[in-house]
Amino acid sequence: MKIKICGLSREEDIDAVNTVLPDYVGFVFVPGSTRYVNYEHAQELKGKLSKKISAVGVFADEEPEMIECMARDGIIDLIQLHGDEGVNDVETLKRVCGIPIIKAISMNSYKHRESIRKFEESSVDYLLLDSAKGGSGQMFDHRCISNIKKPFFLAGGLTSENVGEILKDVPIVPYAVDMSSGVETNGRKDKEKICKAVRRMRDVER
Repeated sequence: MKIKICGLSREEDIDAVNTVLPDYVGFVFVPGSTRYVNYEHAQELKGKLSKKISAVGVFADEEPEMIECMARDGIIDLIQLHGDEGVNDVETLKRVCGIPIIKAISMNSYKHRESIRKFEESSVDYLLLDSAKGGSGQMFDHRCISNIKKPFFLAGGLTSENVGEILKDVPIVPYAVDMSSGVETNGRKDKEKICKAVRRMRDVER
C-alpha cells in the first residue's frame, strides 16, 4: 500500500519525508489554505525532495495553464483536483500535461456515488476519498465505500495511531493512504509523527 503525506510547506517537512521515504508528498496550491505554497516555494522544496518520492500538486478550480506550467517544469509529478472540476477538465489536463491525475470525491456528499461513477468512466487515474473538506482531519463513514473499480487514496482523519484499525474496517483495500493534519502539531508538520505514521504503515503492509 502506498503512502502520501500531504501539505508540505517547509524545508523541515522535506527533511522529515526524506528520512522515511513515503511514496508521495503533496504541495497545496489552493490560495487561502494554511498549507498553501506558491510556484517559487514549491520549486525550491521539490529541488530538495528525494528522487524516490513523487510530488502531487493539489489544486481547486485552477487555470489549466498554471497546472500545465508546474507539470512542464517538473515541480509536480501528479495532479490532484479538489474543486468542482468536471470530466472535460480532466480530459484537457490529461492531454496537455501528460501526467497522472487524482480526483478528490467528498464522501459526505449525497452525490458521492454519482461522482464516483462519473469519474470512473473518465481518464482519471486515481480517486481520492475524503470528507467534505480536505485537510480538515474529519473522518467519513467508511461503510459507504463500495463498488469502486479505480484505485483510490483513502484520506480523512488518518493518523499513525488509528490507520491500522481503520484499514481493517474499510470494505475495499485502498491503493494508498493520505495523511495531512494527522501528522501535524499546532498546524505544522511534525517530523516525529510523519516518521511514526510511515513506519506504522510499513508494519501494516508486513
